[in-house]
Amino acid sequence: MPEDYVPLLLFGGLALIFPVVTLWIGRLLRPEAQDIGHRLRPYECGVPPEGDARGRFGVRYYVIAILFVIFDVEVIFLFPWAVQYDVLGLFGLVEMLIFLGILIIGYFWLYKKGALEWV
Repeated sequence: MPEDYVPLLLFGGLALIFPVVTLWIGRLLRPEAQDIGHRLRPYECGVPPEGDARGRFGVRYYVIAILFVIFDVEVIFLFPWAVQYDVLGLFGLVEMLIFLGILIIGYFWLYKKGALEWV
């Protein structure tokens, strides 16, 4: 029974040794770092930066992004339905109309709440 685990242990050992050895070889072969001062400055498309890189974004940006992801993932359910439309028939059509109705109600609710406004 333990001999069945030998290939697994060898693979695990190689998985641990390979990155360590390659990083060690890279450390031996790379040139020494010189004149690091200018490399630590931020870089903005060849132009000196105008402000702090940690500027604040409005919460609305994140709300719009999350709403897009949520509704985009739900719309992905339309693709399998479209592929199997002939098989599902009228039942599939009614179910998809109910699903789309729920999505549209969600959009109207978000519109009424003002979550879709950029400004």
